[in-house]
Amino acid sequence: MRIAVQAETDANENRVAATPETVKTLIGLGAEMVVETGAGKGSAQDDAAYAAAGAAIAPDARAAAEGADAILRVRRPDPSELAGVKPGAILLAVLDPYGHEAELAAIAKTGVSAFAMELIPRITRAQSMDVLSSQANLAGYRAVIDAAASYDRAIPMMTTAAGAVQPARIFIMGVGVAGLQAIATARRIGGAVTATDVRPATKEQVLSLGAKFIAVEDEEFAAAETAAGYAKPMSPEYQAKQAELTASHIAKQDIVVTTALIPGRKAPILITKEMVATMGRGAIIVDLAAERGGNCELTRPGETVVTENGVKILGALNLAGSVAATASALYARNLVNFLKPLIDRETKVFAVNWDDEIVKATLLTRDGAMPHSNFQPPAGALEAAPAESPEAAPAAVTDEAPAAQDAAEAVAAPQPAESPAADDEAGDAGQAPEDESAPEDEPPAEDAAPEDAAPEDAAPDHAASDQAAAPGGARTPSRRPKPRGRTPRR
Repeated sequence: MRIAVQAETDANENRVAATPETVKTLIGLGAEMVVETGAGKGSAQDDAAYAAAGAAIAPDARAAAEGADAILRVRRPDPSELAGVKPGAILLAVLDPYGHEAELAAIAKTGVSAFAMELIPRITRAQSMDVLSSQANLAGYRAVIDAAASYDRAIPMMTTAAGAVQPARIFIMGVGVAGLQAIATARRIGGAVTATDVRPATKEQVLSLGAKFIAVEDEEFAAAETAAGYAKPMSPEYQAKQAELTASHIAKQDIVVTTALIPGRKAPILITKEMVATMGRGAIIVDLAAERGGNCELTRPGETVVTENGVKILGALNLAGSVAATASALYARNLVNFLKPLIDRETKVFAVNWDDEIVKATLLTRDGAMPHSNFQPPAGALEAAPAESPEAAPAAVTDEAPAAQDAAEAVAAPQPAESPAADDEAGDAGQAPEDESAPEDEPPAEDAAPEDAAPEDAAPDHAASDQAAAPGGARTPSRRPKPRGRTPRR
């Protein structure tokens, strides 16, 4: 059982899919580990550390993939990087499938069984595999740290002989995993923190972290969540009242962090240019949804915008990746936890149960086909798929593919109070058991955004973290499990 770890080719990606720690773990499970030279450089892991852990060092991606039974990546690889793998080899990565069916079809032609780690279902036994949560947690943390670094005043209250310094007012929009971590971090550095979310269950979480909850708490708000923990669609009247409250509150804030990211869609606008114009000079907006266009109307992905009235809008990409060493350690553990159930402990080889709900929810390509009902190839894209090799791996998937609901239906369906993404999830820092009633074929959503977000929003009229930035960062149309009202898992 040969497992290869390749270096990332994206210029903005510093994470790596395995660390010396997880290399040792996989070797203990019977794997022969091969790591491409320089793969861990951006995450403070050199080749010597991997060699000391027992891995062989390959000179390039092709050499690492040669004869591999599994390939570990952070982002979706180019099909050319999979040349030489065994028929039916496993590929684990954040594949960013929404809107990229043609790229998935190209990967399918290589014959690998590709699993999208961002589609991990929201069930208890899958929590330790949830990459959206682990990465969104770090994105929420880093958002506040970056805001503090850009803010030209002190954050905490100070009493000095020269007079008192008032604490910075920090507003978090969306209380999922990324949002909850942002609240906790802002509180630790002494900010006066407020937060908003349309799900009533999140109020308790916000208060438990020492922040103040901001929302229109009328009768409709009290009934905004189903017994199963899903958010109900809110009326236009409620959305208007919430938008008015949010606008008046933002005008008084020093720092605002937005976390609303919808899988496969442009991020909903939570902060208009008119709202930005009411903010004070020197105020900071950190937009965790920059990779999808941003929650602020003036956000420019990958740039810092300074408005005429002196407001700085940070549109950083891949925030989790800016804490690469920690992000890689968590992501690598997520992958190990996913792989363990796929390995036969006696024979030390992969023995995938294709009927397992986690496998069915995340499997996007197998035997040259694309079995997931939500992600089908463009017409004719798989016609040239290679014929099955004699020793080919698993039998083709037919009725084993999950019966996923219609994508449009998924977007409109009520969502669980959450999340990660950032975006998403529960537990104070560890994860709390998840609601197993959530759609199994959907990945965790990102941080829920406030109700004034676009109504189409899949997450309760608010989005969700998480990559926050999951390894792949960007997300795409429709399906991602909905946020849950809980404390951060990450």
